[in-house]
Amino acid sequence: MRKLLLFFLLIGLVISCKSDSKESRQKPRIVATTSILADGIKNLVGDQAEVVALMPAGVDPHLYKASVRDLDLLTNADLVVYHGLYLEGKMTEIFEKLALSQSLIDISVGIPKESLLRSGPEAHSVDPHIWFDVNLWSKAMKYTATEMITWRPEWKSIIESNSSSYQEQLAKLDAEVRLKVNELRSAGQVLVTAHDAFAYFGKAYQLEVKSLQGLSTLSEPGLRDLTELIQTVQEKKVKAIFAEQTISPKAIRAVAAGAAERNHEVKLAGPLYTDSLDAEGTPAGTYIGMVEMNLKTIYENLLP
Repeated sequence: MRKLLLFFLLIGLVISCKSDSKESRQKPRIVATTSILADGIKNLVGDQAEVVALMPAGVDPHLYKASVRDLDLLTNADLVVYHGLYLEGKMTEIFEKLALSQSLIDISVGIPKESLLRSGPEAHSVDPHIWFDVNLWSKAMKYTATEMITWRPEWKSIIESNSSSYQEQLAKLDAEVRLKVNELRSAGQVLVTAHDAFAYFGKAYQLEVKSLQGLSTLSEPGLRDLTELIQTVQEKKVKAIFAEQTISPKAIRAVAAGAAERNHEVKLAGPLYTDSLDAEGTPAGTYIGMVEMNLKTIYENLLP
C-alpha cells in the first residue's frame, strides 16, 4: 500500500513538472527577485507575461537565501530579472551560474556608474537602493525595457508604449517628491531611519539623511553609532525618526529612548517601506504607491 502511494505521488510530481514546463505555458514566465522589481516589470510587459516575485512582500533581500523551491523557480523561468549591486548579496553565485543557461537582466547596468553611491572601494560597498531616486529608477526601467525588447522582439511596440506611459508616471512622481521635500528642507528637518537605504533619496532631493545601520541590514550598529545619532537628533531638534518595514524597530527605538534621556522627545514613526513593497492591493503595494506612502509618512511626521 505504501509503495503504491509513493508511486502515485511520483506520477503526480512528474505530471505537475510537465504541466509547468516552458513549452506548456500559455505565457512566458518572468521571475523578478523583489516585489519592487516585479511591479516595474509588470508595468512594462502588461499581460504579455506572467511576472512572479521571488521574494514575498515584507522580505529583506539583504538577508534572503534561496530555497530549493526558489532554485526550481529560477531555472524554470523564461527570464530572470534582478537588481544587482549586491542587493541580493546571498544570491550572487546563483546568478553567475544561471547566466550560463538562462536569459537574465541585471537592471543596475542601466544606471550610469557616476550616479552610484559608495561607502568603500569594494564591489559590495555600492549602495543598491537606487529606487529611492525616482529618476534613477526611471533610467533602470528604460534600460530594462530595451533589454526585454532584445529578448522578445515581437513585443517591441507593446513594451515601448507601456514604457512611455510608465516614464510619464515616474516623471510626475519625481516632481511630487521634489515639491514636498523642498518644504521639509525649508523647515530644517533631517530624515533619520533605521538603515542606510535613503542616501539616493537624500542626494536627489537635497535632504539630509542619517541612519543607524549601514547599507546592508547584515551590519550591526555599535554604541558609537547609537550615541552619534542620538546627538544628531537632539542637536537638529528632529521631530520624528522612522522604523522600517523589513527591520526590527528595536535599535531605532533605542535612539528615541536615548534622546528622551537628554530631554528631547522624538516620535518613533513609520514604518517606511524600503526593500520591499507592502502586500498586493494595499496603498504601498506598487512602486509608485510605496514612494507616495513613504513621502506622506515622512512629510506628515516631520513638518512642524
